[in-house]
Amino acid sequence: MDEGRPLGSLLRQAAARHGERTALRTGTAALTFAELDAGADRCAAAVQRLMGADGGTVALASPLDPAFAVAFYGIARSGNVVAPVNPLLRADELLHLLGTTRAALAVVTPPIAAELRSIRAELPDLRHVVLLDEGWPGHGTPAAVRTDPRGVACVLFTSGTTGPPKGALLTHRNLTVNAAQVASAHHLDDSSVVLNHLPKYHLMHLNSALHAGATQVLCARPEAADAVAMAARFGATHYYSIPVRLSRLAADARLAELAMPSVRMIASGGSALPAESAEALRAHFGVPVVQGYGLAETSPLTHSDGPVDPVPGSVGPVVEGTECRVVDVATREPLPAGERGEVQVRGPQVMRCYLGGDSPLDADGWLSTGDVGHVDATGRLFLTDRIKDVFKCDNYLVSPSAVERRLRAHPAVLDCAVFDLPDHLSGAVAAALVVLADRATPVGEVLTQVNEQLPYYQRVRHAEVVDAIPRSANGKIQRTVLRRDAMERRAAVPPGNGGRAVAEAAQIVAVTRFTVKGDAAEFEAAFTAHAEFMRGRDGFLRAQMIRSVRTPEVYVNVGWWRDQDSYLAVLRSDEFRGHLGEFARLADVEPMQGPVLFTLEPAGA
Repeated sequence: MDEGRPLGSLLRQAAARHGERTALRTGTAALTFAELDAGADRCAAAVQRLMGADGGTVALASPLDPAFAVAFYGIARSGNVVAPVNPLLRADELLHLLGTTRAALAVVTPPIAAELRSIRAELPDLRHVVLLDEGWPGHGTPAAVRTDPRGVACVLFTSGTTGPPKGALLTHRNLTVNAAQVASAHHLDDSSVVLNHLPKYHLMHLNSALHAGATQVLCARPEAADAVAMAARFGATHYYSIPVRLSRLAADARLAELAMPSVRMIASGGSALPAESAEALRAHFGVPVVQGYGLAETSPLTHSDGPVDPVPGSVGPVVEGTECRVVDVATREPLPAGERGEVQVRGPQVMRCYLGGDSPLDADGWLSTGDVGHVDATGRLFLTDRIKDVFKCDNYLVSPSAVERRLRAHPAVLDCAVFDLPDHLSGAVAAALVVLADRATPVGEVLTQVNEQLPYYQRVRHAEVVDAIPRSANGKIQRTVLRRDAMERRAAVPPGNGGRAVAEAAQIVAVTRFTVKGDAAEFEAAFTAHAEFMRGRDGFLRAQMIRSVRTPEVYVNVGWWRDQDSYLAVLRSDEFRGHLGEFARLADVEPMQGPVLFTLEPAGA
């Protein structure tokens, strides 16, 4: 196994080998390996000027955009540590992440910059905030930096069940070795074209493609049909996405009309892809639909099937140079093939420790993952359950305890318990049992106020008011039991009939027609940014943009909202009005039959 190298050398070597070939491509622009390398140099010089000789940690927002790749490798090349930040985070979570890392520089998107303004005084180490865009790096040549492959390159945060997110310290070797492991497992080389249809940029996809010299095609639009079209247009060989988007693609009425003739493998990661969705995509596109497994602590991949002979339901064998075993949850003794227990892994991609020095590794270097599964006779891992309470909604980790802390902070809430409920598209959504100080308080109002303070994937979608929270004999919340009981009640009593369940049901549907005046790609880019903004607004449920086949300059957007008040609040906001002004420049905007078309009755009413 490769002993590792400085992270910045991934890009330097790719540029030396493939300079004028395309490294990154969006729907409207492309960067060669040489241009990406030069941009990273300019970024490294700019970071060195801002950070000074002492160096430190740079927080970096991670949207699916070429600017992230330029900044990520530039920061690594500057001799500083990079801490990727989810671009959907709100002020309190940013305060924890930037405060814990003592970040001196934040390179972020405009929405994060706005969030940081409210907490800047509480971040004494944060000296500079720079907007992530193509014009930022400027010019200059970075000073040469000697980098130890065993040194820390990245702080990658992960969620826990009993406290704030922890920062995993990943070395240059962790990341570069895992890039080679992923490339080998997925059969990536310099002839590969990978289509990334992800809600944000993931280091695994960025680093592995660069290691292989593969071209990356970035689809930032949320609709899977758009990603399929890009895959076909640019000859993608590998299609990477997340379960929620692949499930929507499998259920899309247009699936029969979609084709990706060059794709050899569809890969899903982050959480389990429903078997029926995987089979529908495999049958239609005629290629394997594979899954992998990993953690923030493992850079991230430890297991993956590849395009040859994948096994449905498995996350595959270990990647090169990695070991896996299953141990008894109580005795910690290793178990034979086929027996269920906690999954442990060991390998060169496993982190050094957490920020602060704590390490979950045992004396022999084994990392306990907190997941339950078994390994079959061929070495493939099958995951069956989880020990940790965290779950994933739209591929984002959700900590029930973090949501509980937010709920308990509301003056009307005496106690609460948060757990996950299965959701066919999102994987799971947050649900809660709530004890109110006054049962006459509308729980819907409480949820509206609490959800405004949470990213959309953490928001409580279903709630019941109870007199007391059920707990075990030792006083612990048993989320598995709460989830089972809630599912039984929901099956027996439809929402609206019992008066106890509160669900986010669509009450407002708004339809808007856009007739593009000029460049459709410019309009689509503007609308993609607008869609990301809308997804973070309270009361927004979902939306779908449809483009006319006969008149391709015509687009129709349908948006579903929980209630009229939240819908109108967004329409009156300065941000929305700014977006509307931009749309008026690019297209004729026509609300069809007024801004609110019609209301829908709640299910079961």
